[in-house]
Amino acid sequence: MDIKASIRQFIVSNFYVADPASLKDDASLLDAGIVDSTGVLEVINFLESEFGITVDDAEMVPENLDAVNHLVAFVQKKKG
Repeated sequence: MDIKASIRQFIVSNFYVADPASLKDDASLLDAGIVDSTGVLEVINFLESEFGITVDDAEMVPENLDAVNHLVAFVQKKKG
């Protein structure tokens, strides 16, 4: 499974997404009410365990974690 598919699967499996097919890859997960502040920690834990990366405190910003596309780009950057 590729990075994007893995992240999407995690989000729709672990958070309430009314219509997974309508979840846009560039939509804000926070603004849509899909992920809250506690959920961000769950997403970080998933990224670290699934992709073998470490998310530093300074990297815990919406630009890295607030949309599927942001998460994919962040993982790709961390993995080099």
